Amino acid sequence: MITPQPEGQPGVQNMIASSGRGGPTALRILLGGQLRRLREAKQITLEDAGYAIRASGSKISRLETGRVGFKSRDIADLLTLYGVTNEHDRSALQELGRQASAVGWWHDYADVMPHWFEPYVGLEEAAASIRSYEIQFVPGLLQTADYARAVALLGHPARSADEAERRVSLRMARQAVLTRETPVHLWAVLDEAVLLRPIGGADVLRGQLEHLIEVSSRPNISLQLVPLQLGGHAAAGGPFSILRFGERDLPDLVYLEQLTSALYLDKRETVNHYLVIMDRLCVAALSTSDSVNAIRAMLKGG
Repeated sequence: MITPQPEGQPGVQNMIASSGRGGPTALRILLGGQLRRLREAKQITLEDAGYAIRASGSKISRLETGRVGFKSRDIADLLTLYGVTNEHDRSALQELGRQASAVGWWHDYADVMPHWFEPYVGLEEAAASIRSYEIQFVPGLLQTADYARAVALLGHPARSADEAERRVSLRMARQAVLTRETPVHLWAVLDEAVLLRPIGGADVLRGQLEHLIEVSSRPNISLQLVPLQLGGHAAAGGPFSILRFGERDLPDLVYLEQLTSALYLDKRETVNHYLVIMDRLCVAALSTSDSVNAIRAMLKGG
């Protein structure tokens, strides 16, 4: 973590090394957070910072939260404004900016991916752990190709076969985070109704249930079911995901997906509220072993 410090002292150079496998989305957030701390240390307003790069205060806000990328010239001008004159420090942050401007692999799927979902794919790739609660579908990271295909066609019967297959391909590519050298830990809590809904038909659902049993044996995947008999529970408001990152400068994030947009929530008190709800939900749900047994029972028709 970099904090504003007298020029020439060590610290800034370590940022690139500590950024790990984050990918461009995570690196934008790291860079934006550092520039925000430098600005606040100098008590410079968003508007004044925006003026320095021929932009608005709202653009500085978007840059600092990682929602848009930085131009090299903008980074240089902001560092000058913030009093960062040490060439080693400036070079390190400029290099971070270049890495953050790289195009993620998911850019190849821009034709079938909503613009509001693209940041999530980058954050998902950077996450160390993901906790997810679902009430309608199996989480995308755990879907079979047949199940994903059925989901892609829901509400879009006129969607072309090529477009549907592109969406399935994107979903399968995302699942690489579960099998990479340092895999993400996925802790998924599913309402029992998810596994009773025959998305794609009985055969597709059976294949999906078998897949869930298989992947639940992996050490980085935890699966729990919330039985219907439980009645109401703490997470009655709807599905959500909580992403946590290995880098200290990346805050925990709550992701809420809607029909035509998504919310990315990172205020500490908001994230803490969702963490409490998730903890209560996991206590109320079936244990991981009982959840797998319940899925096996569904396969047997009992």
